[in-house]
Parts: sequence; C-alpha cells; structure tokens
Amino acid sequence: MKIFLFSSIVFINCLNSVFSQNQQTDFKTKYVVILVIDGPRFSETYGDKTCRLSPILCDSLRYQGAFYEDFRNNGPTYTVPGHTAIATGQYQRISNTGSSLPKNPSLFQYYLRSTGSDKSDAFIVSSKGKLDVLANTKNKNWQNKHLASTYCGPNGNGIGYGKDENTFEKVTELISSQKPPHVMLINLLAVDVYGHAANWEKYQEAITKCDKYAARLWSMIQSNPTMKDQTTLFITNDHGRHLDGVKSGFINHGDRCEGCEHISLLILGPDTPKNLSIKKDGELIDISKTIAQLLKFDMPTSKGRFLSESFNSKP
Repeated sequence: MKIFLFSSIVFINCLNSVFSQNQQTDFKTKYVVILVIDGPRFSETYGDKTCRLSPILCDSLRYQGAFYEDFRNNGPTYTVPGHTAIATGQYQRISNTGSSLPKNPSLFQYYLRSTGSDKSDAFIVSSKGKLDVLANTKNKNWQNKHLASTYCGPNGNGIGYGKDENTFEKVTELISSQKPPHVMLINLLAVDVYGHAANWEKYQEAITKCDKYAARLWSMIQSNPTMKDQTTLFITNDHGRHLDGVKSGFINHGDRCEGCEHISLLILGPDTPKNLSIKKDGELIDISKTIAQLLKFDMPTSKGRFLSESFNSKP
C-alpha cells in the first residue's frame, strides 16, 4: 500500500512538472536590452512631479510600459556592486575599482551556454571600463567560459572612463546592425561623474542627456525590423545618491540611506502592458531572473524573482 502511494505521488509530481512546463508563457520577447543610467537621485528623475529634467522618461515613455514606484538596490550602493547585482542576481561586496570578478556567473554566461551562440550575441557596452569584469566570474566551473563581448571604457579597451557619446555610437552600431545581440547591457556614466565632481549644473544636464539617449535607444529598437515588437527594454540605475542633508548630499553615495537605495525601473516591450504603475516592490537582483524567464534559459544562482506583474501571462 505504501509503495503504491509513493508511486502515485511521484507520478502526480511528474505530471505537475510537465503541466507547469507546458503552461509557461510564450513570450514575444526575443531580445533584451538593459540601459543603466549611472547614479541619479530619484528626486531628480521620477520623484520630480514636474518631470523637469527627464521629460521623456517621466512623462512619455513611462506610460508606454510598466514603472516600479518602489524599485531598490538592497545591496552595496556603488557602481560595480550595483551592476554585479543586475548581471548575476546576487548582491556582493565586490571591489568598486574593477579589480575583482563577480563570485557568480552572469546572465550573459547562462544565456550563451543555453543557446550555444557566438559571444557577439551577448554584449556589455559601458562608458566605465571597470565594468568589463561583468563578462567573467570567479566561479571555477564558469570562469573564462561563455564570455560576452565587451566594449568598455575609452575605445572599448576596458581601461578608464570613456564618453557617453562614444558609448552610444557603439550602441547605435549594434542596434542598427542586421544581426543585433540578443542580450545587451549599456552603462552611461555622466550623471554619476558630474555628481562626484560636485557640479550641480552639469549633473542636471547629464540627467537630461540620458533622458534623450533612452528615447533614442527605444526609437532605434523600433526602427530595426529584427528587434521591433520583439525586444524588452529595462531602463534602471545601479544606485542613487545621498539626499540633501545626508553626508555630502548629491556628491556621493554608498550607504543604506533612502537616497542611495531608491532607484528606478521602467520596462518597455511587447509582453508588457502600457500605462502600468506598480506599487509592489522590486530590486536589482530581480532583473536577471526576469530576463532568464523571458528568454527561456535557466539561471539557478540568481536570487531574484520574476517580475511577473509587469508581463502579460497568457500561456
């Protein structure tokens, strides 16, 4: 009798597993782009109800997709750790100088292993050269395997800081090509750099420039017949900045204050309803798990969750 019950339970579990797999949503998304605008405060972007500095993102593109009202970096609020959380789905106290590799494999590595695609099908394009480390990992089972292509820093050589203009030229080249990468992460640095330079005027100008870059990126995606209506774009930040009255204010970041942790996420794409404002919280590590679900590859080391509330769930 016990053997019969055990066999029945196993059989039912197998059926449930198959049923669950068959019920997976058939997403239209075939391409994913992550745009990381490095280091603006929420108070100067979506938190400003006048949309003065980000009129396109905050008052136009926002209503074409799903916007998270409470999206956060719940780990170290620095550039390399923030991007590592996006790429690996885990928070890590990793060096912010680019001198150390992430402990865990990235979404790029999982994607390339799953598809068997050439490295050019996953791309990291960054104004900050130190983010070249996102392509690799310390994990011995993954190190130096399934590496994404990178174009980071001046001339894409992985050293120092480059200009956002040059970074976006590379992005334009990739997006406009006949065979764009299926997975791409983009970093724009100007907001963060001018913040650290204590240049309030340039900091504000940089936010507005990034607003225009985001609009151009979405327009280019829609103009490419290969990517049009098959691409989900995540527009987010790696960290915020101190609020006025906290330490040095907008000049720096790096602690657990509200200004540093509260960032933004806007999702645009064929599987995402328009004019959706989400009160449910989300965080940086959720991006990797969501991309894995959209592109149908496993990412067991990600500790994030699938942001299901942002996507149509028709099986």
